[in-house]
Amino acid sequence: MDRFRTTLSIQSATYSIGHSERLMLLGSCFTEHIGARLQAGKFSLRINPFGIAYNPVSIARCLERLLERTRPFSEDELFEHGGLWRSWDHHGSFAAPQHDEALRNMNEAYHADAAFLPATNRILLTFGTADVFYLRDSGRIVANNHKMPADTFEQRRLSIEEIVGATANALEKIKAGQPDLQVVLTVSPVRHLRAGAIANQRSKATLILACEALCRQFSWVQYFPAYELLLDDLRDYRFYNDDMVHPSEMATTYIWERFMDTCFQKSTKQIVERLDKLRQALQHRPLHPGSDAHRAFVQAQLDHISQLEKEYPALDFRKERTHFEQQRG
Repeated sequence: MDRFRTTLSIQSATYSIGHSERLMLLGSCFTEHIGARLQAGKFSLRINPFGIAYNPVSIARCLERLLERTRPFSEDELFEHGGLWRSWDHHGSFAAPQHDEALRNMNEAYHADAAFLPATNRILLTFGTADVFYLRDSGRIVANNHKMPADTFEQRRLSIEEIVGATANALEKIKAGQPDLQVVLTVSPVRHLRAGAIANQRSKATLILACEALCRQFSWVQYFPAYELLLDDLRDYRFYNDDMVHPSEMATTYIWERFMDTCFQKSTKQIVERLDKLRQALQHRPLHPGSDAHRAFVQAQLDHISQLEKEYPALDFRKERTHFEQQRG
């Protein structure tokens, strides 16, 4: 063990995540970071059907609605604020100046994800906070407050029982139709400091205890310690962005590598590492396009793609091939 650091020991998952699995990821902005890396690894997945969601009740409500499959959003579920039409169930990324455009954005995602969910056999839920906003007039918990006036809402902390109840209800319904379902729970390492550091720690503790209860209740639900890896393993402000709230790229990469070690088979990890080299090549900006050195680089990448296509015929490399063929001219 490093004398100046506590390295977390993580038990290997009892399941595996490979390219034959169908994944759905829901939760906080940390979900987006892990999801982007899974997308780069060419996994079959959907990320945040209603956009980023921070609290477990809104995440569970999203899953419940997707399971219904025939209940798209309607105009009466939208409201206008700041010149944009929005929904209490959606992140602001779905908002639009015209209500029909906003509704179209929401329902296109709804239909695509509702069709994807029944065959999903790996779900990753990342809880960001146990503190919720709910509407004064109806008591409804919202996924996003959309920067509405403060007197629109009341605030409170979800109980462990509320989190477990809402999450278990949604997951059991999915499991009934997909016996192969395995669920990964994690708590986002992003700090929610608007109400102060003490409130953040109490909120995170509530989430961690709820995750523990769910893992005890279901053998097919396991916990991945993303929060603990940043707080107790890395444990240094140099692993945060300048805002001192979000993990840095280096920290996210470390957590991602530990996630691969925990959930991927060795062969899957090797594929992902090879694809990461290809991703880096795609980001390369040549100093002298058209030079002999650049042409050799491009041809080497095309040869690499041909080899990958031969070894992994189920994976789609058309975008990468087109990119380098255009550079070859």
